[in-house]
Amino acid sequence: MTGGRNANQSQNAQKGRVAAVVIAVGGLIAIVAPWLTDILGLSMRFEMLFYMLSLAAFFWAMVVLWQIRRAGREN
Repeated sequence: MTGGRNANQSQNAQKGRVAAVVIAVGGLIAIVAPWLTDILGLSMRFEMLFYMLSLAAFFWAMVVLWQIRRAGREN
C-alpha cells in the first residue's frame, strides 16, 4: 500500500516541478515580449501573441496544480 502512495507522491512531485517550470517560462515570456518585438521589429500583434501564450501557460499550470491538490486530498 505504501508503495502505491510513494509512487503517487513522486508523480505529483514531478507534475509540480513541470508546472513550476511552465510558470517560470510563462512569466519570462510575458516580461520579454515587448523587448523581443522591438528588437526583431515585429508588430504589436506578435507581442499580443506572446502574452496569449503566457496566459495559456499560466492557465495550464493552474489546472495541473488543481489536479495535484485533488489527488493529495484523495489520499
